[in-house]
Amino acid sequence: MKKRFVNVLRATTLVFALCCFAAPSLVSGVMPVPAKSGGFTGPGPSVITVKEALGMRDDAIVTLRGNVVRHLGKDLYVFKDATGTVNVDIDDDIWRGQDVSPTDTVEITGEVDRDWSSLEIDVHNLRKL
Repeated sequence: MKKRFVNVLRATTLVFALCCFAAPSLVSGVMPVPAKSGGFTGPGPSVITVKEALGMRDDAIVTLRGNVVRHLGKDLYVFKDATGTVNVDIDDDIWRGQDVSPTDTVEITGEVDRDWSSLEIDVHNLRKL
C-alpha cells in the first residue's frame, strides 16, 4: 500500500510539474501571446514627382506625394503634385477605410503601367498624411 501511495504521489508531482512549468497555459487557461513579427525599419523607396514618374519605364515601382483631385470613374482617379498630373488606378481595398478629399495630402506607392500612348500608376498602397 505504501509503495502504491508513493507511485501515485510521484505521478501527481510529475503531472503538476508538467502543467506548471512545461505548459502554463494548461493551468491558467490563457495562451501565451506570441511576439510581434517584425519587419524592415530602414529607409524605403524615395518619393519622386509626377514629372519624374512620367519618364519612368513600364513596371517601375514609384512613390508619389500629392493629392487625389478627381474621380474619373470606376477605379480611375487623377493624382496631382506641384509638377503635374497623372491618372492612377486605385482599387477599393487600397483605400482601407480612409476618407480622402482633394485637399488631403497622400502618399501613394504603385507600379507604372505604360501603354503605347498613355501612362497610369497602378496603386498598391495609399497613405493619408
